[in-house]
Amino acid sequence: MAPVAFVPEIQLYQADEATALWHLTEATLDRADMPPPFWAFAWAGGQGLARYILDHPEAVKAKRVLDFASGSGLVAIAAAKSGALSVEAVDIDPFAVAAIFLNAEVNEATIHARHDDVIGIPAGDFDVLLAGDVFYDSGFAARLMPWFAALSEAGVTVIAGDPDRTYRPVASVRELALYEVPVHLALEDAAMKRVRVLRFESLQTALPGGRGFA
Repeated sequence: MAPVAFVPEIQLYQADEATALWHLTEATLDRADMPPPFWAFAWAGGQGLARYILDHPEAVKAKRVLDFASGSGLVAIAAAKSGALSVEAVDIDPFAVAAIFLNAEVNEATIHARHDDVIGIPAGDFDVLLAGDVFYDSGFAARLMPWFAALSEAGVTVIAGDPDRTYRPVASVRELALYEVPVHLALEDAAMKRVRVLRFESLQTALPGGRGFA
């Protein structure tokens, strides 16, 4: 357990190396199809988004927050610390859900963690959706873009933290902040990553014929 580099107000159980942990998990459970342990690290996009939420608590204060693809729970913890009315963290990896519970307890944050795929659910139970570092894959980004845009049209505030991934949105988003975030060299190709905090604005140009990505 250690403070997060760019968000030292928050402590997380963190791994030093991804591959060894991945192999250990597969060997322990006797499974060869385990997803990578994304939950064991503070990724650049999540660090930038958590920093923004802590510095701008009005974004979540007294609001119902959904932290999508929560991983370690870093962003959800930042929202809880910033006065959110409620925080739900969701991830498709059950190990992430366990990590979120542990990290929330260490930080004395009240968070409901859930193992679920929520892509496509309509607005209704949350006022703010937070997403850290989710545009790393073309297929995944293509699923997210119209959903995020539709939520924005329905009145949900959708805010993402992205370290200039290949499939990041470039249309219908407003840049709220830009940070230089230190990251683990085992995870990235540089010791510092530029992270943009983006708010989705409109459905109209979110995904016109495949555009809307960098």
